[in-house]
Amino acid sequence: MIMKNLKLLSLLFTGLLSFNVQAQQAPNKLNVFQDSLIKISTATVNALSDNEKLESNGRFVKLLVEALKTPNSFAYPFDSLKTVSVIKSPDQAFRTLTWYVQLENGSYRYYGTIQMNTKNGPLKLYPLIDQTENMNDPNVVTNNQKWFGARYYEIIPVTSGNRLPYYVLLGWKGNTQATTKKVIEILSFDKDNVTFGAPVFDGKELKGKNRVIFEYAKSNAMMLKTDLKAGMIVFDHLGSFDPEIKGKPEFYGSDGTFDGFKIIGGKLKLQEELTLNNEANSNDELYADPKKNIKPIRKF
Repeated sequence: MIMKNLKLLSLLFTGLLSFNVQAQQAPNKLNVFQDSLIKISTATVNALSDNEKLESNGRFVKLLVEALKTPNSFAYPFDSLKTVSVIKSPDQAFRTLTWYVQLENGSYRYYGTIQMNTKNGPLKLYPLIDQTENMNDPNVVTNNQKWFGARYYEIIPVTSGNRLPYYVLLGWKGNTQATTKKVIEILSFDKDNVTFGAPVFDGKELKGKNRVIFEYAKSNAMMLKTDLKAGMIVFDHLGSFDPEIKGKPEFYGSDGTFDGFKIIGGKLKLQEELTLNNEANSNDELYADPKKNIKPIRKF
């Protein structure tokens, strides 16, 4: 009996030791992957031509997928890889990894993936294929193969009744040499299908909107974030610097007022002209003081 117990304890100890070794090996392996990814991303940024940038980024994509195949990679933050925005959903169901390559003409191409949290199961990725240039209608409902590319920095889950939850993604979208965009995107899952866009916005001029896109002068900045004190998604309201100029976003910037979306009954209800006590936030992107002569134009 004593010998049997000793053998059992020995087996248990060996099993635990093997588990601990494997648990330690995964982060070490991912550290090596991360170091290599940092070198490739630096080479991509410093490349002298678009072809070199895109070729380097192709190597980056391939190596990132290999890294994510490592067991328990979902728990690895990749926090030293500054070119990639890695954001987990608050419910830990998935995370987004998104980044961009800026081209010589000042435009951007976006790349990314959604990694599902499968615990110790197999890797489950949804690659995000930027099709911005091919979208005649930026309001169209799409999937991960036809993605309105952006670099996401915040995820807000929305649940209501017995309906499937959806997620609000806040993203930055460098656009051209003249303008920058930010986007409020809607993400939902149904079995193995990924959907971007949904008519969940409630407010004037928002009927039929599947996503909200803001566009403003590249020389300015725009706040778009969740405000826990206000209990809503808040953003700078954009207006034209010149009252005579309308419909030209290269002349738009913050007019010093704030709007927001409050989650009510599973919808994003527009709240206008908010009073906020804003705290400093890295997502404000070096917020620029509004011009005094901006005329408000409330239009999405």
